[in-house]
Amino acid sequence: MSKADLVFTHGPVHTGDPARTRASSLAVTGERITAVGHDEVRELIGPRTEVVDLSGKLLLPGFQDAHIHAVYGGMELAECHLSGTVGVDEYLRRIREFADDHPESTWITGGGWSMESFEGGLPNRQLLDSVVPDRPVYLVNRDHHGAWANTRALELAGVTRDTPDPADGRIEREVDGTPSGVLQEGATGLVARLVPAKTAADRLDGLLRAQRLLHSLGITGWQDALLGEFNGQPDPSDAYLAAAREGTLTARVNGALWWDRGRGPDQIPELVSRRAELNHGRFRAGSVKIMQDGIAENFTAAMTSPYLDTCGCATANSGLSFVDPVALRSYVTELDALDFQVHFHALGDRAVREALDAIEASRTANGRRATRHHLAHLQVVHPDDIPRFAQLGAIANIQPLWAAHEPQMDELTIPFLGPERAAWQYPFGSLLRAGATLAAGSDWSVSSPDPLAGIHVAVNRMEPGAADGRVFLPEQRLDLATAVAAYTAGSAHVNGLDDTGTLRPGHLADLVVLDRDIFTAPAEEIHTARVLRTYVSGVLVHSTS
Repeated sequence: MSKADLVFTHGPVHTGDPARTRASSLAVTGERITAVGHDEVRELIGPRTEVVDLSGKLLLPGFQDAHIHAVYGGMELAECHLSGTVGVDEYLRRIREFADDHPESTWITGGGWSMESFEGGLPNRQLLDSVVPDRPVYLVNRDHHGAWANTRALELAGVTRDTPDPADGRIEREVDGTPSGVLQEGATGLVARLVPAKTAADRLDGLLRAQRLLHSLGITGWQDALLGEFNGQPDPSDAYLAAAREGTLTARVNGALWWDRGRGPDQIPELVSRRAELNHGRFRAGSVKIMQDGIAENFTAAMTSPYLDTCGCATANSGLSFVDPVALRSYVTELDALDFQVHFHALGDRAVREALDAIEASRTANGRRATRHHLAHLQVVHPDDIPRFAQLGAIANIQPLWAAHEPQMDELTIPFLGPERAAWQYPFGSLLRAGATLAAGSDWSVSSPDPLAGIHVAVNRMEPGAADGRVFLPEQRLDLATAVAAYTAGSAHVNGLDDTGTLRPGHLADLVVLDRDIFTAPAEEIHTARVLRTYVSGVLVHSTS
């Protein structure tokens, strides 16, 4: 009997395999798992076998993120970083400090500020002018659907009271029409186009910086949700291809090619060519990202009925459908016929319906194909559309961290949706009960990439460490095994990595070791678990020791 290269003993081992969910030992030979079981696996230990004594620590399939912006997130870590706080004074301190530390920078860029920090979710240019008056400042917000600019940046971009709103965005304004300093959605491009371009080296550095962070969180693969140029952001594709060719890409990555919503089907041949070009080693680009709407907090998420105003009365605004919904059906049908997966940004209930209608049209025209289309975000889903996910084979790509009471939800979202529609938010439990396949992701750098934090919220429907005990729509909670499966087998399914996501003989040895068994700990402590080791193909890519 040939001996294993790596054996884990004295589990627990959570396999994610319904045939045997728990084991105590696992063996790896080369890149793949060769045995899962109990004491009998120890027979594979030879003189050259590395033995990891788990001693009660938990072995899991490696986590995968089904919707992330890894290169952007990695580059932002090297810029003016505003994440991790909601204090306005702290924002200004960090901005001033970054500007002082980087006198050579012609622009001050970065982001991560939260809408909850400002009345109505809107900062102003004067605040930025108070700390950096002489250089342009451009800072994207936490969700990347808006940006905060100072007066100098607006002046350089020629954005004035006479500048019209673009069709896919909005310039926030002062009473007299002067731009206030906040640009929403497509309006961000008015200033972003002037921001000094990142170099290929910057992008590669950002990817490798992100990869180190993601491996430290137990993430072994992901789907990058935007390969292409968008609102002044550079195309990160070259970073992935370079890392794959150099052998420094240790994660498994499927990229989603950006659908230019200003164009039509003439771009499809270009997408076909790019798919062929962007395919090397552990990197491929077999998905197309269609951003169908915006976000609820700035009233650009597409809804089936109007948003409410501060008095609770209906407005004339039901959000934006960035792609004509009738044309969307033909685009998706053609992409499906070419074996592209379609990765939708669909946040409002109208956008969700339009995406499902497009998938239905493709199924009618092409039959059921193994294209694994998925809808990301799913903040508001009309109850009538819940069963359609299973009926159409549309995968629900959830971002669990957002499904909790916090100021952005309680102050900037619920009042403008109204009680009935607010109760349709993040319906994870309803989707599961209706037979939908769930995958999970973070949307980092919009929110934390930590899968354990996301799993915590999916199970508890409360933010990690929440003190007030308020559960957000408790009937939509997931059990722990289902939440873990969404971050492992579910995302592996979305990413087309069918020999990952569960621990069974023959599968690739993409593994994570936690410092405790989260299945025996109280649910409110899930987020306190930590990753000790991460393996890809049986190779250690992260260790705390």
